[in-house]
Amino acid sequence: MAAISAKLVKELRELTGVGMMNCKQALVACDGDKDKAIDWLREKGLAAQTKKAGKVAAEGVSYAMVDDNGVGVVLEVNSQTDFVAKNDIFQAFVKDVALVVAQQNPADVEALKNATYPGTDRTVDAVTADKVLSIGENIQIRRFVRYEGGVNVPYVHMNGKIGVLVNLAVEGIDDTAAVVELGKDLAMQIAAMSPTYVSSAEVPADEVEKEKAVQLAKALEEGAANTKLPEAKRQMIAENKVKGRMNNYFAEVCLLNQGYVKENKTTVDQHVKAVAKQLGGKITVVKFTRFVTGEGIEKKEDDFAAEVASMIK
Repeated sequence: MAAISAKLVKELRELTGVGMMNCKQALVACDGDKDKAIDWLREKGLAAQTKKAGKVAAEGVSYAMVDDNGVGVVLEVNSQTDFVAKNDIFQAFVKDVALVVAQQNPADVEALKNATYPGTDRTVDAVTADKVLSIGENIQIRRFVRYEGGVNVPYVHMNGKIGVLVNLAVEGIDDTAAVVELGKDLAMQIAAMSPTYVSSAEVPADEVEKEKAVQLAKALEEGAANTKLPEAKRQMIAENKVKGRMNNYFAEVCLLNQGYVKENKTTVDQHVKAVAKQLGGKITVVKFTRFVTGEGIEKKEDDFAAEVASMIK
């Protein structure tokens, strides 16, 4: 087996919040496989559920908007520094690019780069190059999502650190403002609580089975010390624990299963149904997208000591 590097141990610690020695032990037990090590730590009761999102390091903004035709867009554009991300020229560029996505419906980022920039006969890619020269930093259009149809509601949190777009299907309701207000509350919930799916029905079966296996192993380990109980009884107790813990799992990863942040006595699903009933119709949360600026992009780690040494040579 390959040696377990200090960097790998550090990465696992950042993902799980578990101590360095336990992280190293987990990696040794799992032959250096980080994902398996996370599950190993969770089975031992040492780590909570983790999203494994990776280290967030890049700068820029995530921006969400809805155009005059009701088309919604959430977009991430990266820069090298947070200072440039707050630049008026950079922010105006991001808004223009979002408008291109809404109006020209590019298939992907490459198609977006070849689309026509608003008010010009030039491509988005050509204008991006101009912005790089004028601002003095590298600028990259990273990703976008576009929703057409239904009621789309955008939300931007912390000046672009998080961008959220929610899509709702509405039946029998004329009060659009009230629906948009609900959508804004849901978008804020998504920004704060970071669900992965709309409902438990969306969670892939293999993920559900994997989570059940982790929770069962954890429950069995917790009951292993009680040797007075027969093995069959311990198994039954563990399986009953899993049922409750799966409810907690769905309440973490599924929007509709989460407790509604503005009223902790009800779930998001119950709140949406209550609002729809009050407005005399039906509201369905169809989908959402949540972008965290720089999520999953690992910034280069500079060796400060080596840099200083090179300067004094």
